[in-house]
Amino acid sequence: MVQQYLEHSKEILTSERSNFKRGSKGSGLISLFGYQSIYDLREGFPLLTTKNMAKKSMIHELIWFMAGDTNIKYLEDNNCPIWRGNSFEYNLPKMVKEDIFPEGIEKYSLNWDQAMEEYGQRIKESEEFAERFGDAGPIYGQQWRRWEYFDKDKKEFVKVDQLNNLIKGLKKKPTGKKHIVDSWNPGDTPKMSLPPCHVLYQATANEQGELELQLYQRSCDEFLGVPFNLSSYVALTQIIAQETSLTPKTFIHTFGDSHFYTGLEKRTKWYRENFKELQRRVKQAINVEKTFETKGNYLDVLDWINKNSPKDVDFPDEPTEENYDHVTAILEQLSREPKVLPKLTIAKKPFDKLTIDDFVFEDYNHHPAIRRDMLV
Repeated sequence: MVQQYLEHSKEILTSERSNFKRGSKGSGLISLFGYQSIYDLREGFPLLTTKNMAKKSMIHELIWFMAGDTNIKYLEDNNCPIWRGNSFEYNLPKMVKEDIFPEGIEKYSLNWDQAMEEYGQRIKESEEFAERFGDAGPIYGQQWRRWEYFDKDKKEFVKVDQLNNLIKGLKKKPTGKKHIVDSWNPGDTPKMSLPPCHVLYQATANEQGELELQLYQRSCDEFLGVPFNLSSYVALTQIIAQETSLTPKTFIHTFGDSHFYTGLEKRTKWYRENFKELQRRVKQAINVEKTFETKGNYLDVLDWINKNSPKDVDFPDEPTEENYDHVTAILEQLSREPKVLPKLTIAKKPFDKLTIDDFVFEDYNHHPAIRRDMLV
């Protein structure tokens, strides 16, 4: 199942439909619109083995979503900074007004990184600070557990617990086609620190009691986000299956815009100018892998990029470039051989009572971590 992720990555880098796009703050993307991966969950838990995954962070985020929480205090208390960047940027104007941070901090600069570190520490240390500046807006947790709309007949706002309703619906009619949780609330998206990337999931079962779950993801950070989202939603599939006395069978991951980031200004300019040559070299490495069953040519492509692209050392006073380059990171992964998949055991408890200690990964053997920064 790791191979399916690697095949998707190759398709993004080489497809005739792939495009080079301009992102925010001078970042670039190699982007492919439309793709689907199907995972047979009877084969194991699809946690990437070609790099070390942050398992606890992934589970903490899922617990946070299922609790209906939107304040990052829980995440920071558990050393999980994955929403820090979005929440910091979202709350920054208010904090600038109160002179907590200076005006005009440049995004992706060293000052920006230091301010985010300070922000995360203050969230962790102060309940009052977290209450005032720690909320990330009406994101996933609120939409999953407290979707809100105005009922014209009742003349009042009504909250809908979508996740709970999905589980109740599956218990009543497992084979139904209406078991859906939607995170894209058009009235709330402008108020969010980040509009939902994983937009909607739908579940159904066959008459043999086997559960299938499909996720539609509109925006897909292939190196950092997709492996995280894949594992998170398979864990959610297991949780739902246990709650409804069903057996997990299939996870379908349907993609909108899946992409690799190419760094910031100078590095992005280099990738744009050399995009076709990059595609040619990756295609050549794929052909060598198919013909001779060797992955070494991906490292040759990596070496070509490292020798010819702009380096951070050449621009020491400017925002880092290499740490935001996800293309070099996936090439390193493509050179590695996937290992046997692990197994995830989850305690049989109601979904909103689960804690981190209720999730146990068994036999997770993996290659070393590959670290890159997230563009938010």
